[in-house]
Amino acid sequence: MEELQQKHRQEQKDLQARILQKKKSATKRTRRGINDECVELERQLKERQNLELSTNNGEAVSNGHSVGPNDIGSDLEPNQTLEGDGLTEPQTQNLALPSPQLKDERTRKPNRQKARLARRAAEQESVAIQAAKEAQDLPDLRSQESDAMRIQYSSRGLKEHEIRSDGHCLYAAVADQLVTRKQGLMPKSPLHDMSLGAPLSSPQYKTTRLVTASYISAHAEDFLPFMEEPLDEYLRKIRETGEWGGHLELLALAKAYHVVINVLQSNGQIETIGSATDGAKPSLWLSYYHHNFGLGEHYNSLRQAD
Repeated sequence: MEELQQKHRQEQKDLQARILQKKKSATKRTRRGINDECVELERQLKERQNLELSTNNGEAVSNGHSVGPNDIGSDLEPNQTLEGDGLTEPQTQNLALPSPQLKDERTRKPNRQKARLARRAAEQESVAIQAAKEAQDLPDLRSQESDAMRIQYSSRGLKEHEIRSDGHCLYAAVADQLVTRKQGLMPKSPLHDMSLGAPLSSPQYKTTRLVTASYISAHAEDFLPFMEEPLDEYLRKIRETGEWGGHLELLALAKAYHVVINVLQSNGQIETIGSATDGAKPSLWLSYYHHNFGLGEHYNSLRQAD
């Protein structure tokens, strides 16, 4: 049993490393699929290990045979009984009927299924405790990323304005930058297929979503080579759902608002989207997280420190 538990612990550790590698290599578009795949891998491993534990326990029970009171003399003929070392005809006249309590004690058998389930539950709990202890030894990626981000903010005179992690974070972070840096939510490029009357009210991310979809629609030839689905469906998701945004959406926003968008990561790398070749452009600053939020990748708005 100890060897099986060691094998299970190693498999769990290997799977966690594999899942971590998959999530690191995932893109914004493939993140949901990767998360579903990781959940399925964990489910399959847990199911297989439970089956192995169940099989191991079942063999241990079946190899141990206990003989109960009713097993004695089970191979006798119907009219035979035990007396000393031989068999004689039954002497029913001199036999007293057993009391109900004695009869119950003779017929009662140990509940092997309950004992097996109890052992299995105890073993699974032991494995779970061991796995939790091993997980504590893994690096805390969230804390490491947060600490590195704070260093980057301090060196650049920035402070973080946290955006809700709900699928709209990219659009909400850009909207916050446009408003706090006095650029406004009205796009600088003319977009003839949209009306910004109602969307200019709260929540502001609805406006940046509409601007993104309208700019991509008006310049579809620049974006189609990078899309993995039909243009109409792509635009519908931007306008009407909480679909995440990525590089394409940031590029559309930078061009629509005539700004440069700087995306700061914990390692100090800055991804600059949009160019200033046609003159000075306002700069927007976003922070990009890999590990710190429940949905995975996340954008926050970076304002000037006081």
